[in-house]
Amino acid sequence: MIIKQISVFVENGVGGISEITKILSDNNINIRSAYVADTAEFGILRLIVTDTKKAEKVLGDSGIAVKETDVIAVEMSDTPGGLGGILDVLSDNGVNIEYLYAFVGKGESGALMVFKADDAQKAETVLENSGIVDINATSVYDSLK
Repeated sequence: MIIKQISVFVENGVGGISEITKILSDNNINIRSAYVADTAEFGILRLIVTDTKKAEKVLGDSGIAVKETDVIAVEMSDTPGGLGGILDVLSDNGVNIEYLYAFVGKGESGALMVFKADDAQKAETVLENSGIVDINATSVYDSLK
């Protein structure tokens, strides 16, 4: 359920994200999920990729600031209220969600979502104890290749 995400700091201007995607592509690293948060001067590009360590290295070697973060990937019902039910379980158990975004593709029984929680271990335990389908980290990365 806990998987690795990279956060890449990029100038908010023409070609910034394109440069990052080209570096990843040139190194045979596939992007499976992406989220951008921006300010006037820079953005934070959050990515789930097929090879986190390699992505960190090639981007870092190119002078791009990169940070690895633990996030949680879950599978949920792809119906109205599917996300709300998971968020209720987490908030009822005191877990704060800092941000979330969708994962490319679908799981066996529903939509896939990525969460950044203030306490990833607690969130993972709460979700497992609530019967929410987790996504095994190994199978996530294997499916990305």
